[in-house]
Amino acid sequence: MPFLVASSGNEPDQMILHLPAQYIHVYDNNRDKKSHFLIFFQFFAKERLKTVEFDFVIVGAGSAGCALANRLSADPRHTVALVEAGGRDKSPWIHIPVGYFKTIKNPALNWMYKTEADPGLNGRSINWPRGKTLGGSSSINGLLYVRGQPQDYDNWRQLGNAGWSWDEVLPYFKRSECWEGGASDLRGGDGPLSVTKSRKNWKIVDAWVKAAQEAGFAYNEDYNGETQDGVGYFQLTARNGLRCSSAKAYLAPARSRRNLTIITNALTSRILLEDRRAVGIKTLRAGSELEIRARCEVILSAGAIGSPQILMLSGLGEARQLADNGIDVVHDLPGVGKNMQDHLQARPVYKCSVPTINTRTRGLYNQAKIAIEYAVKQTGPMTMAASLGTGYLKTRPELETPDIQFHIQPFSADNPTIGTHRFDAFTASVLQLRPESAGELRLKSADIRDYPALHPNYLATQTDRETIVEGIRITRRICRFNPVSDLITEEHAPGESIDDSDFDALLDWARNTATTIYHPTGTCKMGTGPMAVTDERLRVRGVGNLRVADASVMPVITSGNTNAPVIMIGEKASDMILQDAR
Repeated sequence: MPFLVASSGNEPDQMILHLPAQYIHVYDNNRDKKSHFLIFFQFFAKERLKTVEFDFVIVGAGSAGCALANRLSADPRHTVALVEAGGRDKSPWIHIPVGYFKTIKNPALNWMYKTEADPGLNGRSINWPRGKTLGGSSSINGLLYVRGQPQDYDNWRQLGNAGWSWDEVLPYFKRSECWEGGASDLRGGDGPLSVTKSRKNWKIVDAWVKAAQEAGFAYNEDYNGETQDGVGYFQLTARNGLRCSSAKAYLAPARSRRNLTIITNALTSRILLEDRRAVGIKTLRAGSELEIRARCEVILSAGAIGSPQILMLSGLGEARQLADNGIDVVHDLPGVGKNMQDHLQARPVYKCSVPTINTRTRGLYNQAKIAIEYAVKQTGPMTMAASLGTGYLKTRPELETPDIQFHIQPFSADNPTIGTHRFDAFTASVLQLRPESAGELRLKSADIRDYPALHPNYLATQTDRETIVEGIRITRRICRFNPVSDLITEEHAPGESIDDSDFDALLDWARNTATTIYHPTGTCKMGTGPMAVTDERLRVRGVGNLRVADASVMPVITSGNTNAPVIMIGEKASDMILQDAR
C-alpha cells in the first residue's frame, strides 16, 4: 500500500499524498512542516483525516472554477481549496485536440448525463455530456472559442444585473485571453487562455465558406471582433497543437503556490450551513466523508447541473420539491433548477466527392500516418477541433443580430461516439442562438449520487420551431451554390424527399434527430425577482458567504458556445470575491 509524499520535478511545491482512498488526494501546502508530520502521524495511527479548513472553498474545477482558483490564490493572504469530483486531467486524449471523440464517451471523464424523454424531441432522451476532471467540460469539449454578442451582455444588464454590460465584461474576456492575433481594443494578448486560428483546413469546409459568400453572406475574419455577423472559421482554445483547457491555462501556472490546494475525486454532497451562512462543504471520497471548512466563502462552480443539485440537497430551493425528497428547507428559493436553456442543433448531412474524416481516418495505414504527422509536426487531423467552419446568420432580415449559428464539420455520423459513416460526407449543423424555450432540473432523491431529472423542454415555442426550420432551409440554400454544390453528390439528411416548403416534415425531422451541442445554462440565474437565485455579485439570495460562478448564473444563454463566457464569469467573480474579502 503506497503512502509516500511525492512532488514532481516541475511542481516542486505541489505535494501529493499517495494515501489510501479515504485520505485527501492533494493537501494544503500553505501549512508549515508540522502539517506534513501531522498527516503522517494520522496515517500511521490509522486515523482518518475528517476536517480541513481554508479561506475560500471552490466546488468544481471546470471552466470557471480553475479561473477562480488561479486568481484567488494569486493573493498570498488567502488559502484556497479547489474541490473536484473527477480525477486529474492526465489522460492523453484530453490534451490531443481530436481526443473529444474518446473523452465524450468515457465515464471516468464525463458525467454521462441523459435527459428525460422530451416532448419537443418526439419523446426522445438524449445524452448531455459534462466534464468530470480537472478543467471540467473545457477538457472534453470541441475547443471552440466564442464570446457571444455584445447585446447578450447588455441584455443581462437590462435585466437588473449591474456590472454585466458588454463594456463591463469585455475587460475580463481580454484578461483571460492570449489571442494569436495580438492585443487590440477588443482582443487580449497576454492572458492565460491560448486562443488560435484553426491549424487544419479541409477542401469541403473551404468550399462551404465560399458558397455561403456566393449566397450573399459576408466573410468575417474575426467573429469575436467588431461584429459576429458572417461566415468564416472557428477559433480554438489550443496551444502548439494541444488543447488549452482551463486547467492547462489557469491551474498549471498556479500549482506551485503554497496557498492553493487541489482535492480530486471528492464528490461534494452538500453545503454546510450555520445560521443561514455557508461555513464549508461535505464531500464523499471512496465511501468516506471529508468536511472542508471555509473561513470566508464557499463558491459553487459545479456547472448548470451540479450547482443547482448541490444547492437543493443543502436545503436551498423550491420548498415543495425539497420536502418531497425529504430535505429540510433552509431557504425557499423557487428558481433553483429552473430557467434551464441549451442550444439544440439540427444536423443536415451531405455526401460529397472529396475526402473527409470519414474515410481519411479509416484503416491502420491512414491512422498511423496521421499519428506520425501529429507526433512530428503537431499538425494534421489530430489537431482538429469539433468544427472548422462557422457562420452567424439571420433567419429574418428585420433582426438586429444573427439568430442562428453553423458548425461545419468535415465528417458525418449518426452518433459520433460510435463512429463515422463509411462514405465521405460533411455535416452542416445549425442551431438557434437565443432559444425562448426553457426547461428545468428536478431532484430524484436526496442522494448526490442519484442524477437529477433533466427536462430541457426543447422547441416549446413557435419562434423556436420556426427558427430551427428556417436554419435548415438556409443550410440547403447555401449548399446549392458553388463551389460546394459541385462537390455534393447527395443530401443524405434530411433527404431530398422532404421539400423546403414542407414545414411540418422539416420540423418533424428535427424533432427526431436534433441533439444538444452541450451548452446547458441558467439554472441558478442572477437577477432580480422571485425566480432569481443569485444577485449581480453572484451571491446566493438569502444565504451568507455563498456564491455561484458558472454557466448556471446566466440569466439568458449567450449567442454561441459557452466556454469563453463561463471563463469570463470566473474571472469577474474572482474580483468581486476579493473586493468583498477586504
